[in-house]
Amino acid sequence: MNPILDPHTQKIKFAFADIDGIMRGKIISREKFEKGWEEGYGFCNVVFGWDSNDTAYDNATLTGWHSGYPDTPVRIDTDTLRTIPWEDNMPFFLADFSNPNGEDLPACPRSLLRRIKRQCEAMGFHAEFAQEFEWFNFRETPQSLQQKGFRNLEPLTPGMFGYSILRPSLESSFNNDLFDLLTAFDIPLEGLHTETGPGVYEAAIKHDEVLRAADKAALFKTAVKEIGYRHGIIATFMAKWNAELPGCSGHIHQSLWNPEQTKNLFYDESSADRMSPLMKHYLAGQLHCLPHVLPMYAPTINSYKRLVEGAWAPTTLTWAIDNRTTALRVLNNGEAYTRLENRVPGSDSNPYLAIAASLASGLYGIKHQLSLDVPPTVGNGYTNQTNGIIPANLRQATEVMKHSSLAKELFGEGFVEHFTQTRDWEWRQYARQVSEWELKRYFEII
Repeated sequence: MNPILDPHTQKIKFAFADIDGIMRGKIISREKFEKGWEEGYGFCNVVFGWDSNDTAYDNATLTGWHSGYPDTPVRIDTDTLRTIPWEDNMPFFLADFSNPNGEDLPACPRSLLRRIKRQCEAMGFHAEFAQEFEWFNFRETPQSLQQKGFRNLEPLTPGMFGYSILRPSLESSFNNDLFDLLTAFDIPLEGLHTETGPGVYEAAIKHDEVLRAADKAALFKTAVKEIGYRHGIIATFMAKWNAELPGCSGHIHQSLWNPEQTKNLFYDESSADRMSPLMKHYLAGQLHCLPHVLPMYAPTINSYKRLVEGAWAPTTLTWAIDNRTTALRVLNNGEAYTRLENRVPGSDSNPYLAIAASLASGLYGIKHQLSLDVPPTVGNGYTNQTNGIIPANLRQATEVMKHSSLAKELFGEGFVEHFTQTRDWEWRQYARQVSEWELKRYFEII
């Protein structure tokens, strides 16, 4: 049904996430909104035919110069109505390229997650998820970033002040706006604090049903940047912006419940490890599928600069109970809190794709009744390579996914083809560059 808007509303904003998780959208008139909310709105499908810098792919088959970049119907999800508190409470909706007949655009991340969610519900489960993010803040503007060539940037605050009470007090108006405006934008936080590094913060978003959780995670990154603009602050969600500083994670917390949401199906009080057989199948599925879907967790060149030994990010295919050196961390202190934490994704991940990969992998383990044959890691997960290691770069990871029949089973050939084409493109753009490191190392001496 047509959502009820304030009679004085003259315009609305809507947006959807592209393959990189970047929000693309428009402001449209109330009249256009009311005429198109049921049938959809024509949107140039170049948004799935170019990269994060608006450069057209030369290898995509879904769309491109060969197709003429036609309009494709994008449909607003009226259940996502919220207002933007820092824009005079303008109504805002999320959209995607899901069709009523099920013929969704294969490249649309939100449509993909909707399909995985339906599979989960058909199996009798309610999926509860949350993503948490770390990010760095700088006292810069878009103009100053360009003028400085992204060098010699001024962090919001200096020094290594993890979990500090002092540093947030220096920027109390920014901190209060983050907490209060995000909550007003229907992205309630469970916690907000500084992390180790100059100007770095971490926020935990309150858990929710899987699609709503992904919506909130995707909007969180854009909202933080917009709120930051109003304080003269630039926020970056790069996985590793500086080689000398810790990277930024985007950990995913997840659990399965009964449809009534009265019982956590991951918890078994009678088990020595308090993990149910269902949870063990789910965990085994994630371990098994992880190498096949890694680019959905680590989608950029920069992602793999974070996935290095000793950097608070995993490098091995491991799991353990409450161990922050493994890829998968089990937390099971009670039924209400028992969950699985996937520590592979960085803050640069597309929440729709990372969460879809997590849920689909876990469901695969349940469908196939996979046994958790990998023992839990005791001690340092970086040294436990018995079950394998995480590929070292985007090219390696993409090659595995491109040829994986398992990935195609989980997400469909159309999605896997398009997504791996975009990751191939990303690698080629990187490979053709001459870096500052190369100049310093080779310019004179070679």
